[in-house]
Order: sequence, then structure tokens, then C-alpha cells
Amino acid sequence: MDAAGRRVLVGRIVGLYGVQGWLKIESWTEPRTRIFDYQPWLLAAAPGAEKEIAGVKGRPQGKGLICHLPGVDDRDAAAALVGQDIHVAREQLPPAGKDEYYWVDLEGLEVVTTEGVALGRVSHLFATGANDVVVVRDGARERLVPFVQGVYVRSVDLSSGRMVVDWDPEF
Repeated sequence: MDAAGRRVLVGRIVGLYGVQGWLKIESWTEPRTRIFDYQPWLLAAAPGAEKEIAGVKGRPQGKGLICHLPGVDDRDAAAALVGQDIHVAREQLPPAGKDEYYWVDLEGLEVVTTEGVALGRVSHLFATGANDVVVVRDGARERLVPFVQGVYVRSVDLSSGRMVVDWDPEF
């Protein structure tokens, strides 16, 4: 998928708030209230079943966030949305800083070692707490490479679609 069609997961609907259709949400933006700046939202109940929602209003409430979606005006309608992921189009997000990357921009990159050995493509990434991990797949094999720039990840070139890693191809 090209950059224009990519979606970024920014939050999730996690519960109900009141009886007038308000929802509790989790936000993975920084700061967390920035989720309301990125609109329209794409709600995904299942892969391929996205619904675009514009005009979302929200605010902090206690330790969490709450929001109201246009057309969702009662508790029953809101209950049907609990558990749905909130995505936004990649182009809505600000540019990444120097040596910073959105995971969605790294997915699909060709991964080669510093010696030029092809390892496969970036399937996805996940966080471990200590550092992020790049999952590299070549069809038959999966490798987990710590995303530690300057140590294991030597370079990332988004324009050429390539990541160079210092990694043993046999590992």
C-alpha cells in the first residue's frame, strides 16, 4: 500500500460514558488529546469494514478521555462501537523528526545486512519496553531485529525503501 493509502492506529473505543452516546477512548497520540486533532477517524470493527467519522468532539474526563461521535446519541448506539479501533490517514500526522519514524512508514521496507545479504521485508514492529523490535519476513523465515539505531539498525532510507541492519543472517 502506498503512503497515501496507509492508516495509522491512534486509539480504541474502550467503554461507555453516560446515556447520551458518549464513549470512553484510549489514545496513543502524544499528547493524548491530540487524537481529536486528527480527523476524520476511520473506525474499524473488522478488517475492510471501516467507517469514516468526521466532527468528533472530545475532552479529558478524570484519568481518561471521552468523545461524542455525530449521529451517536444514545447508549445503545454507542455500545455497538465499543472495542473498535480508531485509525487516521497517515498524511494527517505531522512529519517525523530527524531519525524518527512512524512504524507504518517502515512496514514493507527491504531489509539487508551491512554485507548486502537480503533478509526480507519489514512485516511489522512491536514494543518490548526496552526497545522496539522489527519483524523481518522472507516468506520462509522470520527474524526479530531490535530497532536500536546505530547498533543494529545502521540506516533507514524511506525513499529507496531500504533498511540496512548489522545482523547475522543465520540468526
